[in-house]
Amino acid sequence: MSASLSFFHSAFASSQQLSLRSKFVAAKPHPSPMIEAKVRTRRDDRLARHSRIRKKVDGTPERPRLCVFRSNKNLYVQVIDDTKMHTLASASTVQKPISEEFDYSSGPTLEVAAKVGEIIAKSCLEKGITKVAFDRGGYPYHGRVKAIADAAREHGLQF
Repeated sequence: MSASLSFFHSAFASSQQLSLRSKFVAAKPHPSPMIEAKVRTRRDDRLARHSRIRKKVDGTPERPRLCVFRSNKNLYVQVIDDTKMHTLASASTVQKPISEEFDYSSGPTLEVAAKVGEIIAKSCLEKGITKVAFDRGGYPYHGRVKAIADAAREHGLQF
């Protein structure tokens, strides 16, 4: 009987150790869930503004949309007919007449932006486009964007 009790006692002790181990394994703290804040970058904000503007500004064959895109190193301007999804005219600082005329290593200046506005206006007038709807692309109407618009107006485009 004592042998059977010692076997029972050893079996009971080993089962307690197993149960204690499983308790310790289960008692490990789970990594807390990561709480991440919604990060809105300047680009996200600009795209949201641009989508709001695009709800109101639409390019038609009679009055196409003059769209401005501004990167850190270049300026791009397009005149777009949204009904056909065609680019009717374009100008940018990447084109040779502007890039050879001006030396801007740290990005386009107001003078470069005015030259881009002048070139897009001349290109539009050659193709018979006199009226456009100005799409500032979510950028503030200030600085380079304003210089493009003012130069295009001075050279014959009507906004």
